[in-house]
Amino acid sequence: MTTRPVKIPGPDHPITIEANPARVVVTVAGRVVADTRHALSLREASYPAVQYIPRDDVDMSLLARTDHATYCPYKGDCAYFSIPAGGARSVNAVWTYESPYPAVEAIRGHLAFYPDRVDAIEIRKDPVQE
Repeated sequence: MTTRPVKIPGPDHPITIEANPARVVVTVAGRVVADTRHALSLREASYPAVQYIPRDDVDMSLLARTDHATYCPYKGDCAYFSIPAGGARSVNAVWTYESPYPAVEAIRGHLAFYPDRVDAIEIRKDPVQE
């Protein structure tokens, strides 16, 4: 049995997670798959920020769990969902860390979407209200 490496984010590979105050809407095939004001923006090293959306704000009836799985030494085991309405393009379009490592515990219960496997991930900033 091979032990998987576990790495802690640090100066050489920073990971930050912050609440995103904007509304985040994900669409596929003309359907709203996710709509939230409670997304978390995860920034990892030099990668673009990823929006992690609470499961409660995702229409899980539009997703189909797959057998695909990956591993990240910073976040843990990763599970995937496809979005059947999106066809072949939306296979394994959604990922989640169901038991994330302590350094990224905040993303537990959240899903993320590959931008090129959905129609849009819109970040809608509301006008400031006074």
